Amino acid sequence: MESSMTVKTTLSFTDRHHRFLTDKVGQGVFASQSAAVAAALEQMMRDEEERELALGAMAEEIRARLDTPRADYVAAEDAFAAARARLQAARGA
Repeated sequence: MESSMTVKTTLSFTDRHHRFLTDKVGQGVFASQSAAVAAALEQMMRDEEERELALGAMAEEIRARLDTPRADYVAAEDAFAAARARLQAARGA
């Protein structure tokens, strides 16, 4: 379990960011500017974890496909034949 110790720090924001934080606190969306920044950081951390998981899954899929014997490859013409047939039928061709 990660530590939940509070660390005091000083941050600088553009006027735009400061107004946004102040508005969100004023609207009651966040209890404080610190809470808003913490929520943004948590979202960034979740996004990074999800991105790492997605990249890992893609890497695994690429490795699996690289290990596929050439005899098991499907020709592009065969792979898309059913879709092409449906498109032609829908177009009345």
